[in-house]
Amino acid sequence: MVADPARLREQFMTDGLDRDALAADPIDQFQLWYQQAIDARLPEPNAMSLATVDADGQPSLRTVLLKLYDADGFVFFTNYESRKARQMDGNDRVALLFPWVALARQVKILGRAARIPTRESLKYFATRPRGSRSGACSSPESRCISSRSLLEEKVAEMKRRFGDGEIPLPHFWGGYRVAPESIEFWQGRESRLHDRFRYTRADGSWRVERLAP
Repeated sequence: MVADPARLREQFMTDGLDRDALAADPIDQFQLWYQQAIDARLPEPNAMSLATVDADGQPSLRTVLLKLYDADGFVFFTNYESRKARQMDGNDRVALLFPWVALARQVKILGRAARIPTRESLKYFATRPRGSRSGACSSPESRCISSRSLLEEKVAEMKRRFGDGEIPLPHFWGGYRVAPESIEFWQGRESRLHDRFRYTRADGSWRVERLAP
């Protein structure tokens, strides 16, 4: 049976979030909430906002898709020559936000971003639909272009070059892993008395604190 997001939202807001119910490890707690978002069939439950800062201190924000996560962090993929990549290479401090508004929930993550090994990027790249691989190879992400037709011509060139053969991983494309330093779980409640718990790394373990709404 598919969960009803409206009923889940009401249930989650009524039940709230108790300290005793939290997992000791925030990745386990994330797994629970992430699976509930998937079960509720929320659109793009893996969509997360990524905040970066440029050399002048100007923040930038965009939505990317979580593709992998484990005890070491949260992984997404991008063009290494894109604006966000250049900003992360210059300042590795970033923020992530999962806005599961339909369930009155948010997960907020602060951490440091680093490129993953090429072999990991290659493994993921091979699983992408062929069109997505062609697009990744063809787009000069974040750069000014004269028209959409320019992109379409580059994709057509890719098709001519590789035919039905394998499309190789471009040297300018791959993944970043955000290693979390703090993870906050935000559960909406009535009358703005929301439940907020923040996990923070401390001496190799996680400290959990309740925050005022």
